[in-house]
Amino acid sequence: MFSVGRNEQPAGNSRINANTPVVFTIGDSTMKNGSGKGDGGQWGWGNFFEWFFDTNRITVENFALGGRSSRTFYTEGLWNKVLSGIRPGDYLLIQFGHNDGGPFNTGRARASLKGIGEESETFIMARHGGPEEVFTFGHYMRIYIRQAKARGAKVIVLSLTPGNSWKEGKMIRSSETYTKWSREVAEQEGVAFIDMNDLVALKFEAIGQEATADYFKDRVHTSFDGALLNAKAAAEGIMQLNDCDLKEYILQESFNRTFTEADIHLK
Repeated sequence: MFSVGRNEQPAGNSRINANTPVVFTIGDSTMKNGSGKGDGGQWGWGNFFEWFFDTNRITVENFALGGRSSRTFYTEGLWNKVLSGIRPGDYLLIQFGHNDGGPFNTGRARASLKGIGEESETFIMARHGGPEEVFTFGHYMRIYIRQAKARGAKVIVLSLTPGNSWKEGKMIRSSETYTKWSREVAEQEGVAFIDMNDLVALKFEAIGQEATADYFKDRVHTSFDGALLNAKAAAEGIMQLNDCDLKEYILQESFNRTFTEADIHLK
């Protein structure tokens, strides 16, 4: 049985001993949906990521939270909770983009400026009437990368997962926006990059547009099978990286195993 659910423990709490690493994941609802317990049949892929690892040697802690963007995961203090638990030799996987559009200062007010530059703009926030300086998507991504590296972690940036949107038989990519910016930031900061947007889209194109509907609960959020497919794609992406020792902890046999909801043990 495998445990999934919202991570309420302090970051690093799962560490087996002082010499074993932890994989920390941060992102949005495509990585952990709702409470992380399959509410409404929706799952995030981070819940099942540990299924592909030798958990006698490494553990996975999924700190993603639905509705968050690269900006709000930082400004709401969620990142500081993760950072406090990072130790030398740990791993950090970062995936944002789905929620980085929309309004800057009204409603959920979670948008970042487009691109990866260092420009910023100050907005008066509707919820409290005070100012907030908003930076680019790339700026917030660099915060996570640089602070994690400063603590000795090895960082992997992932592009966002594709939504169930199609055009002429092909799943629509975000190749000119958040995928592009995620890749560029990773290259600039000298960390690994996995193009989840394309890896996952290729898998769904092989399945076909009609059959893909069973893997989604709406345009963006995945069912159990969809989240499992995304988790497998992430593990496969790690195996394809050069000079990434995280692959040493992946169980090769997990790629051929058939997982079902019976394998889930909710925390």
